[in-house]
Amino acid sequence: MAHDRIRIVGAREHNLKDIAVEIPKDRLTVVTGVSGSGKSSLVFDTIAAESQRQLNATFTAFARNRLPRYGRPDVDLIEHLAPAIVVDQRRLGGNARSTVGTITDIYALMRLLWSRAGRPHIGSSNRFSFNDPQGMCPRCSGLGSVRTVDVDELVDRRRSLNEGAIRFPTFHVGGWMWRTYADSGLFDTDKPLADYTAAEWEALLHGAVATVDLPSRGGPVPTKYEGLLPRFERIWLHKDPDSLKPKAREAFDRVVTEGICPDCCGTRLSKAARSSRIQGRTIAECAAMEAGALAQTVRGMCAGDAAPVAEALVEQLEHMVEIGLGYLTLDRPTSTLSGGESQRVKMVRHLGSSLTGMVYILDEPSVGLHPHDVGRLTRLLGRLRDKGNTVVVVEHDPDVIAVADHVVDMGPGAGAAGGRVVYQGDVAGLAAAETPTGRHLRHRPALNTAPRPPSGWIPIRGADRYNLRGVDVDVPTGVVTAVTGVAGSGKSTLIHGYLPRACPRATVIDQRGVHASRRSSVATYTGVLDPIRRLFARANGVSASLFSPNAEGACPACEGLGVVYTDLAFMDPLVSLCEDCGGSRFTREALRHRWDGRTIGEVLDLSVAAALEAFPQPAVRPVLARLADVGLGYLALGQTLDTLSGGERQRLKLADELGGEGGVYVFDEPTTGLHMSDVGGLVALFDRLVGQGAAVVVIEHDLDVVCRADWVVDLGPGPGRHGGAVVFAGPPAGLLDHPDSETGRHLRRALRAAQPA
Repeated sequence: MAHDRIRIVGAREHNLKDIAVEIPKDRLTVVTGVSGSGKSSLVFDTIAAESQRQLNATFTAFARNRLPRYGRPDVDLIEHLAPAIVVDQRRLGGNARSTVGTITDIYALMRLLWSRAGRPHIGSSNRFSFNDPQGMCPRCSGLGSVRTVDVDELVDRRRSLNEGAIRFPTFHVGGWMWRTYADSGLFDTDKPLADYTAAEWEALLHGAVATVDLPSRGGPVPTKYEGLLPRFERIWLHKDPDSLKPKAREAFDRVVTEGICPDCCGTRLSKAARSSRIQGRTIAECAAMEAGALAQTVRGMCAGDAAPVAEALVEQLEHMVEIGLGYLTLDRPTSTLSGGESQRVKMVRHLGSSLTGMVYILDEPSVGLHPHDVGRLTRLLGRLRDKGNTVVVVEHDPDVIAVADHVVDMGPGAGAAGGRVVYQGDVAGLAAAETPTGRHLRHRPALNTAPRPPSGWIPIRGADRYNLRGVDVDVPTGVVTAVTGVAGSGKSTLIHGYLPRACPRATVIDQRGVHASRRSSVATYTGVLDPIRRLFARANGVSASLFSPNAEGACPACEGLGVVYTDLAFMDPLVSLCEDCGGSRFTREALRHRWDGRTIGEVLDLSVAAALEAFPQPAVRPVLARLADVGLGYLALGQTLDTLSGGERQRLKLADELGGEGGVYVFDEPTTGLHMSDVGGLVALFDRLVGQGAAVVVIEHDLDVVCRADWVVDLGPGPGRHGGAVVFAGPPAGLLDHPDSETGRHLRRALRAAQPA
């Protein structure tokens, strides 16, 4: 057997139907198919997982204990596999110290350059690091911003301590922290704070010399008294707001205000680091430049010993430009990047690699890319292949499919109706095939020539955040509005940053991921399991907790997971079906009870579509109907979230949010993870929302969505400093004639392709 193909035989992971696939090496292969057809199960859960599992097995037991664990996929045979490099859509996130420069290691090159060529010379590269005590601003500890406590929000001076004058959850009346002040003997707990003397007010806020006996099981514990402000600042001021639970986050945002550090002006760096310059520029000034402009600035900046560092820096910056991220600044926090931007930032690391014979696996790299930018992406994929690597891409974009050397089309349907290979071969053969992908490759968008008139307007005035240049725009209500433009043109900044301010009742459905675990299921995430458990409880006269796999009803052998995980130390964990419950996750007692002839285990095995017929109850049916509306009718109610693809998780979140009462819905690239054949159903959902009196605003690149919208707001004309302006606002037909719109140009191309020869 030739070694020029990766051969997979008997793949059964998730919904795969014992399939056999061959992927040619040193070629670009695109794996496509409808949402839920098994693409991710084949590419990530089978090929990538087995490659990484076998690679990890080559390390010592000591090292394996510190590496990620990959279980053996359910497959009979994988031959001629190569080491895999996975570039997924997982958002980079990161903490307040993580920036584009630090995550790509480009800032490390900048630090080295300034430590060699900067004048005055201040020492090693660590002295230019805002994450090192030697280089960080002492005032803000390298964060670039300082937080202060709004005393008027923290305390209500009209109330006494007994009446809850301290307005923060952890200082609630009767709580341990509250007792520090109530039991101190320094205050009359029934006296309003407004009547405190100056000494009492000072003692409450800033402290006094006193000891408080706090209760404990072993008796009173003498504790040094600490003022409210220093205590709050010590415990809360340095916390990451994104890590807080909703109620705590709401209280934190109300009490704590954040502003630019006055000492370093937001640069994060010490005075010494800000004083060192190369050709008149500090490292902070250069980190605030867009990558494309910085590459031009650094080119030829240094000679002598520092020249090799400058050349390496320029090379990495040019990689960012090539990948379509030339508009990003290196000081931009990674937490502000979209999923598509996060994926492309990860790819920067691999562009300069001289490794060959690798398998690069990418998950929808076109996510977040305007059609104008997809050409750059396809050239990049070709470069990775031409260096002697195998490139496997899970993708729906027709322009990416068009450049493939080989295509594997999964289907024909989703979930149980998928999991088969419906086509293998070249792109021309796929375009002629009678598969959902083949049919939609022949499909072209249809322009909305009769847009609905707006019922009103949401005015946005003077938007000037990031690259926006004092933008004034009116967003219509009562219609579907598509907000488009090249990547980095300012779409997300405009809509996420300003529309909720202009319209507080807006429901924003963004790209933030759904938390996925072995215990979270479709039924638990959407809340539909609660009314179902109550139905079982009433019908059988028992507790509702008996019908939860995470509570009383959990099988004790597997703790409600349905499978047993056996930790084998440095070896792969052994996963086996629970023999006691047969994978149902419930105790025998729970499975003894029935509702409408079904056990709770059988109900959770139902697909959403089947459950719609089984549960007409008003507490259940609307939730299931929303899941079906977003194209998730094939999912089982009990399917755990860790088995869902990224696109499925986003649509699950979408279905959950649609249960709100927002009159204005904002969607951030809702076609992410959607096959071309599913986009029509999504647009139909938007139309139904508008028919019910809602307004729909969609940040989107998909030309089908743009064509079928009632109104288009196109930003640009370019990315970063070349964008930030409204290029066009009006019905989609008007966009076709606009000379400066990249969206209009690609729309004309798509519609011309639809016309008969």
